[in-house]
Amino acid sequence: MGRTSTWLRGIGGRLRHLAVRAANPIVGRFRASLQLRVVASTLIASTVLVLTFSFVVAGSVTSGLLANQQDTAVDETVNAVERAADQLGTFTSSDDNTLGPTMQRIANEIAEDPVFAPYLLLTTADGDVVKSNPVGGIDLPSDELRELVRGGNVASQYGTFDFEDRETTQYLIVGAPIELAVEYELYAFYPLDSEQKAISLLRTNLALAGIALVLLLGVIAALVTRLVVTPVREAARTSQRLAAGLLHERMEVRGADDLARLAGSFNLMAENLQSQIRRLEEMSMMQRRFTSDVSHELRTPLATIRMAADLLYDTREDFDAVTKRSTELLQHEIDRFEDLLQELLEISRFDSGFASLEVDAVDVNPIVEDVVAQQSALADDWGVTVTVHRPARRVVAEVDSRRVQRIVRNLVSNAIEHAEGRPVEVTVAESETAVAVAVRDHGVGLKPGHADRVFDRFWRADPSRTRKTGGTGLGLAISLEDAKLHSGTLQAVGEVGRGTLFVLTLPLQAGNRVITSPIPLRLDEEAPDAH
Repeated sequence: MGRTSTWLRGIGGRLRHLAVRAANPIVGRFRASLQLRVVASTLIASTVLVLTFSFVVAGSVTSGLLANQQDTAVDETVNAVERAADQLGTFTSSDDNTLGPTMQRIANEIAEDPVFAPYLLLTTADGDVVKSNPVGGIDLPSDELRELVRGGNVASQYGTFDFEDRETTQYLIVGAPIELAVEYELYAFYPLDSEQKAISLLRTNLALAGIALVLLLGVIAALVTRLVVTPVREAARTSQRLAAGLLHERMEVRGADDLARLAGSFNLMAENLQSQIRRLEEMSMMQRRFTSDVSHELRTPLATIRMAADLLYDTREDFDAVTKRSTELLQHEIDRFEDLLQELLEISRFDSGFASLEVDAVDVNPIVEDVVAQQSALADDWGVTVTVHRPARRVVAEVDSRRVQRIVRNLVSNAIEHAEGRPVEVTVAESETAVAVAVRDHGVGLKPGHADRVFDRFWRADPSRTRKTGGTGLGLAISLEDAKLHSGTLQAVGEVGRGTLFVLTLPLQAGNRVITSPIPLRLDEEAPDAH
């Protein structure tokens, strides 16, 4: 029993899954198409309206036909009662042997007259019953109807009977008493063939008219909706092309209605947007040119200042303490200024599109180890231990070793500064298509929303935080551009109090793109205690 239930549940689950898969395209199409939703809503509403109207009309006509037939049937039955009473008035006892044949003759004569009902049933209070010809299928009415007739009432009811020469047909049965010396009851059976045919024809016509009306409303809704949706779709396509950079795209203006005014307003917006973007592009180009020109122009005076500062720095021991300290500060700031100038030049190359790669197949492990060794003095100053986790085998990738070294150096120095004295782990991993270098610290971490901003130029999470390296604020921005130049990715994630993780992912072969990283971008382990 348990296995059977499990099997049935499995079958049910698969059927539900198949049903969902089959319905998903339809649901998606329904959600994506405004025209389809309007047409479907119109069809549903019109169908409900037509069905309601058809039921009301059919019910009203049916009630009217049956009521008219009942009035006519009652009048005819009363006339038949009067005719039968004239001939049966001579009988004073039901024991007369000629009563039965007379009742039969009267029933047949009345039934043969086209004015009256085609089928009659004449009874006496003693239970004698005669039927008009043909008699097959006629039966006594229900006890309720007979009780009403015996009470002196003209009553009627509906019934279904099978006659020998006719199909099963619904009849209106009208009963009336004949109050003579001998009590008689006359029951007339009126077929409702003509009424049923009329009702059936009415229902057929209503159904055909309803279907035609619903289809017509659907077509009208589709045409009207198309008139409105087509310009909207054109606007959507034009806006997509504008978003793709095709700023010359415009909508076609037809007529002078509201949709035409919408198209004109859209085109005006596109023109203003195009002019604004061009103005911003010109300003950006001027800014990039200005940065590049200033950077190049500053190199000559900076070289002169560097020579003078080097001379002063080399003879600083001959100066007094204040002058010596000033000389050392001057040397430090000139070093920082040179770094800033070099990074500005690098940024200008990225902005102008002149940055290029010098690709070579190199082992990534020595690059990472060299960077960590170079940063050992900084790590000692901050009291941070830097650990490298790398594969035992060589990890060869087609990269620009100078740019990769710069990326790793920026990441390691940034991690050391923000580690709060806790360890920093550098991990190297590879997959079949990519190599990844992760730098993990357990320091201050990142606030919500700061993971994307760390790569902005000159952005600092905490401007009041002291720095020992004198960073320019461009290191991570340049690192991101270097990663993009390799068709790779550089991502960051962090939480306050748990530290930060940077993951650099590069393709093993130049020209390929990164799909997945060998190192997941998530903070798994808890931060160790500071020492």
